[in-house]
Amino acid sequence: MQTALHFKAQVLPGNKVEIHSPELSEGEPVDVFVILPEQKRSNRDSVLDLIESIRSKHPFRTPEDIDKQLQGEREAWDS
Repeated sequence: MQTALHFKAQVLPGNKVEIHSPELSEGEPVDVFVILPEQKRSNRDSVLDLIESIRSKHPFRTPEDIDKQLQGEREAWDS
């Protein structure tokens, strides 16, 4: 059966983390998992949030609708 040990540690100078434990045997291979603390979310939305916001404010338009609008703009330039 696998044994798991849980440690809290601080990153040392040089971006190093040391683990000392009597349960560890010198030379024995181990798997180490590092879980970083959650970062505070900035006030800025992600790109996906921005896209969703834009989509919710503007109804879905088909390519034909867009072509029709562009054609109307072109005609307005010519007159």
